[in-house]
Amino acid sequence: MKFILLVLCCTLGLSASAQWYRLDLKTKKHERAPLLAQLTNHSVSRIPVAAPGKHKIEMPRFDRSDYSLEASEAVIMKTAQHNMRFRVYNDASYNFSELAALYVQQNRFSEAKWFLLQSNIISRNENDDKHTISNLIELATIKAQLGDYTQAQEDLTEAHAMAMSRGFRDDLLQIEKKIQYIKQSKLSSAPKPELRYAEAAMTAAKAE
Repeated sequence: MKFILLVLCCTLGLSASAQWYRLDLKTKKHERAPLLAQLTNHSVSRIPVAAPGKHKIEMPRFDRSDYSLEASEAVIMKTAQHNMRFRVYNDASYNFSELAALYVQQNRFSEAKWFLLQSNIISRNENDDKHTISNLIELATIKAQLGDYTQAQEDLTEAHAMAMSRGFRDDLLQIEKKIQYIKQSKLSSAPKPELRYAEAAMTAAKAE
């Protein structure tokens, strides 16, 4: 009997507690807190951004020093001697033209003229008309610098005829510009009529 009563009490107690637990879950509402707003990090946007420059950076140009010119002259001269020794005449012709260009930079026109003449002899023998025309143009420029406008005009006339016969249009334009330049240089260097009259009068006065 006691055992039966114990079983009944346990059964009623469990059912009552289980029902209370279920009722508690159903009746009690759990309110959830609202979600926290996500913070936006604007620290990167505050960093100033460097805009790319629009101006083109140009490399400075420096005049070649005497040491640089002498070093280049020694190298080209050695190469020219090597090519002449082993009869690579076409390359030696271009070496002579390079030497002439160096001498022009140093205002050593007589030496530049001599090497251009040597280069021209070889380029004619090698039938290198392009190089011959280039040499004639440079020779005319040097001769004009030395005041020999007549020979400068003759070189340009020969170069013009050669370029015309070969159909070298670019060379023709360059030669025509050079011809106009030499004509203007010749006119600007010619003494004015009044100066020539004064010189003639002074000469006549000295003779008397």
